[in-house]
Amino acid sequence: MVVLLKRCFSLVSHQFCPWNHRPPVAGFPTVLRYAHRAAAYRNFSSHPPEKERTLIVVKPDGVQRRLVGRIVQRFEQRGFKLVGLKLLQVSEDLLAQHYQQLRSKPFYPDLVQYMTSGPVVVMAWEGHQVIQSSRKMVGHTNPAEAQAGTVRGDFSLHVSRNVVHASDSPEGALRELQLWFQGQELLNWDCVDQFITCEDIGK
Repeated sequence: MVVLLKRCFSLVSHQFCPWNHRPPVAGFPTVLRYAHRAAAYRNFSSHPPEKERTLIVVKPDGVQRRLVGRIVQRFEQRGFKLVGLKLLQVSEDLLAQHYQQLRSKPFYPDLVQYMTSGPVVVMAWEGHQVIQSSRKMVGHTNPAEAQAGTVRGDFSLHVSRNVVHASDSPEGALRELQLWFQGQELLNWDCVDQFITCEDIGK
């Protein structure tokens, strides 16, 4: 009887005690096993990763040429987290606020005509130094000067059709995100690979 009770206690303890070590289940996805570690990191780390958010807009020529998926893929592969996404026909009023520093330029009417010629895809991305990194990924405004491997260097042919917009500073990103997104349209969610990609950032 004593032996039987010891076996039962050992079995219950093994299954239900959180401090009991349990070997990983064969074939269980590694990324899900990391989810528990990521939760512990969020709760107990005194140095959480610093995060930024930036605005990326795929302009009408990028949408017309069906480049949206390829542009999204680049940001996902880089490790950034998508926190906002929508397709819309942009209004002239919104453009006037977005391009307020260009309203006095002679090319502004052509810019408005271009940006209202079709739908745009607006995205908010989050990650460590995402603003600076996104600018490098997008490339020079003039595609003739943009390096191969950047969005504009690979997809754009002319400065007036340069496929994509990216915020240029933390202040600019904050202003633009508030223009293009309402508060509830930007989501706060935990990505299961956060522990793997950002574990040592900020320490």
